[in-house]
Amino acid sequence: MKIFIKTLFFLLFSVSTMAQVSSHLELTDIFNMEYVSDPQISPDGSKIIYVRNFKDIMTDKNLSNLWIVNYDGSENRPLTTGNHNDFYPRWSHDGKKIIFKSNMADNKMKLYIMWMDTKEVAPLTNTPKAPGAVSWSHDDRYLAFTMFVPEKEQSLIKMPQKPEGAKWNTPPTYIDKLKYRGDGQGYLKSGHNQLFTLSIDGGTPRQLTSEPFNHGAPIWSKDNKSLYFSANFNPEEAFEPANSEIYRLDLDTNTVTPLTTRFGPDNNPVLSPNGKQIAYTGNDDKFLGYQMAELYVMNTDGTNSKLLSGDFDRGIANVHWASDGKGLYFQYDDKGDTKIGHITLDGKVTTIAEGLGGLSLGRPYNAADFSVSKNNRFALTLGSTQHPSDLAVADKKGTKRLTFVNDDLFSHKNLGKVEEIWWESSFDQRKIQGWIVTPPNFEPNKKYPFILEIHGGPFTSYGSVYSAEIQAYAAAGYVVLYANPRGSTSYGSEFGNLIHHDYPNHDYDDLMSGVDAVIKKGYVDTNNLFVTGGSGGGVLTAWIVGKTDRFKAAVVAKPVINWTSFVLYADNPAFFYKYWFGKKPWEDPESYFKRSPLSYVGNVTTPTMLLTGEEDYRTPISESEQFYTALKLEGVEAAMVRIPGSGHGIANRPSNLVAKIASVLAWFDKHKDEK
Repeated sequence: MKIFIKTLFFLLFSVSTMAQVSSHLELTDIFNMEYVSDPQISPDGSKIIYVRNFKDIMTDKNLSNLWIVNYDGSENRPLTTGNHNDFYPRWSHDGKKIIFKSNMADNKMKLYIMWMDTKEVAPLTNTPKAPGAVSWSHDDRYLAFTMFVPEKEQSLIKMPQKPEGAKWNTPPTYIDKLKYRGDGQGYLKSGHNQLFTLSIDGGTPRQLTSEPFNHGAPIWSKDNKSLYFSANFNPEEAFEPANSEIYRLDLDTNTVTPLTTRFGPDNNPVLSPNGKQIAYTGNDDKFLGYQMAELYVMNTDGTNSKLLSGDFDRGIANVHWASDGKGLYFQYDDKGDTKIGHITLDGKVTTIAEGLGGLSLGRPYNAADFSVSKNNRFALTLGSTQHPSDLAVADKKGTKRLTFVNDDLFSHKNLGKVEEIWWESSFDQRKIQGWIVTPPNFEPNKKYPFILEIHGGPFTSYGSVYSAEIQAYAAAGYVVLYANPRGSTSYGSEFGNLIHHDYPNHDYDDLMSGVDAVIKKGYVDTNNLFVTGGSGGGVLTAWIVGKTDRFKAAVVAKPVINWTSFVLYADNPAFFYKYWFGKKPWEDPESYFKRSPLSYVGNVTTPTMLLTGEEDYRTPISESEQFYTALKLEGVEAAMVRIPGSGHGIANRPSNLVAKIASVLAWFDKHKDEK
């Protein structure tokens, strides 16, 4: 009898415990999701150091440690541990040391050095501000880096001396700059990023520059006597934000010499293996909304500049020279897939690896990274629709996945299946790419509620990568469509600029055609259609509910509602008016209002929720407040969700991502027809 009772208790306890473990993803599972970033392969290609990113549910923080693994996948182990942020590992040229950044001591961000034979670690800096981009000199004796240097703020307003013991308010803030705040930064402190050098033996960093402009990431000349960097030294920098040049700084004389002079952005210099050429990215500025970064090569004195990628209709990023100096490796997005390419000095492009991605945990944006060794081995972030980024390696033999950092979670969770789909736009029959995500345990003979989820940008792209947000919607029983309508990147210059001075407009037709294409598959409940999107996707969601009543409910996240107020209130006004409209709001008020979702608010009948971070300076919450009030005045059912302490990147804190998803699902579930 005792044995029976014990057995019964065990079975009941086991069943109860199993019942509490869902086979579908739950919102708190977001805190258990990890991903790999910034893989740095050693110069000889034998080892890879990577950043392993994780979350702490108790402190609501994104954290990271450094791990190291052999190229063949063996001996995968941590280099650093602890609930702090260790990141930005960079090998010395001889492969015997690394530098990295960490806030392991007193929660203060410092630059550290680690000797790889002993794993000893020492801080190199103790400066008020943390170093930015860092590079090793070729003799491995010095580091060059950027660092913010505050400048004294001068106020025109001189307050009289207050009486002793008087308690006055904080003095008024005096602002006289066009760009005075930035999303994720708040109100900008007076100062600029300057260039510094520092011995690896430590000591005091030597400040090299002091011009009142921001200086870009420095790289060393082969003889260690000069630094190359990009900067916008235009006196009208605030009004010409995309006009940077490549410069050389002589370390003996501190003389700065421009190497490029054309109007347009010239950025990201990379020195050739023999030290005689510089590769860089840029373009001739034509004030288009979408201008792809192209690849150039010039001599180190600035002569003989040559465009290499003129026949390659994709944007260039993350450039590395091949060890033989006869070509370069780079990263690019192509139809929703991130790839590594190789380009010869005469412009011939071949694909080295595909399937990179996984760095955007929240939504399925194309985001990836890679590095290359002297013997042409690659370390890369590998992404797919079924997992965030893991570490992989690649060479002439192919690509091999080395890590499975989420198998502990995903091994007992059912994910939504992701299917690629193409359709023709009803406007001009252009081919549009998208992805359908079906709920776990999907039954094609059933009818499911449907969500259209729209990306931001608008000049960005979704892809065949994992998304916690999309998977959460699928786990809640929704079929989800995400897509790349016209204006999206990764399809070339012409496709991207179909919305130049014409956004939003026919991207609406692209998306509605996609909804129709999914409905034709027969498993969507047409009485339960929902729509949401963030940033540029918020613009389109607000536009959609002003154009059609086919959706049961909508969540408009961090939108632009009124282009006039946006241009005058967002954090980059010179860029937005000049590139997205061509004229200032008072010079062309009709176009500004015609393209504003606010102009269609009188048509809206769809129950609409607004959701934005309270400290968003990219698409300020005042935009959401305007639309919320307008909807209320029109008698439309509306709600507003404000994310405290959040900027434009709502997912920067794990609980904010959870809050966003929970808000969307609550609104849609509230309006779902259960009949």
